[in-house]
Amino acid sequence: MLVTGASSGIGEAIVTALLEQGFIVYAGARRVERMSHLADKGARVLALDITDADSIAAVLTRIERDGVELDGLVNNAGYGSYGVLEEVPIEEARRQFEVNVFGLMALTREVLPGMRRRRRGRIVNIGSMAGRIWFPVGGWYHATKYALEALSDALRVETRPFGLSVSLIQPGVIRSEWAAIARKPLCEDPPEAPYARIKRGMAAILADHSRAGTPEMIAEAVVHALTASRPRRRYARPRDARILIFLHWLLPTWAWERGVRWLLARYARKASDDNGGGTSVDGGEAGPDSGPENSNESGNKSDGEKRGEAES
Repeated sequence: MLVTGASSGIGEAIVTALLEQGFIVYAGARRVERMSHLADKGARVLALDITDADSIAAVLTRIERDGVELDGLVNNAGYGSYGVLEEVPIEEARRQFEVNVFGLMALTREVLPGMRRRRRGRIVNIGSMAGRIWFPVGGWYHATKYALEALSDALRVETRPFGLSVSLIQPGVIRSEWAAIARKPLCEDPPEAPYARIKRGMAAILADHSRAGTPEMIAEAVVHALTASRPRRRYARPRDARILIFLHWLLPTWAWERGVRWLLARYARKASDDNGGGTSVDGGEAGPDSGPENSNESGNKSDGEKRGEAES
């Protein structure tokens, strides 16, 4: 099994669960130094950047050299970058598609020929409930996950005649570093900024883990998709993800939109009250010294934050 984005959160939980099932597991991530504990558990850790063709080739060459036939691929690497559409640089939007869509498919294309020849193999894509619903301030992220929904369905039908299966996992809110990375730039606008209020509301929603699931919930669904005699096409976890996906399907657009606006306003008021009327949900005054210089989603995050394997 090959698991991408394995250095933390959902990816780490997936690797651990597969090792407990007795699989040979290759754990790939850009931050190899953060996977030493997985190596201690028996994982074979590899440096992997799914947006780099040479990196992909090196990983697959290593697996082939080990004499291992790759029967399962878990596409977990990805990240969420939040911001209003007017302010997110197009370069950052492209970067999200490069990681969450094109990089994922580049790796998948390379493993498919071997699986097809052996007439066995399972591909599990870690999508998001964001691929079936929408919220403002996350438009580009939602777009990448909507794309993955369509690609997963098309790939499943194309490869089924060769004995392959494709499943899509749709995590909801999960306790991991993902939300902290995604929300950080949303807390920096001064109160007079044009989108400050809607950003405060979204940042507060991302910070609310009261109903969040655990990475282990997602890992359990992945194990089922890789081992069950009849894997499901989709797995939405935790329960709140299933509820929100159902409500988005059920409600007319105007009703969903009204609910979203109400929720954002509620969380924005709560954030303001919690901070004595200030604008930052992190506490203190939001200003030029409180974080990234730019108020848009890309901000001045470090390379590890901006392009890391924060789970989708």
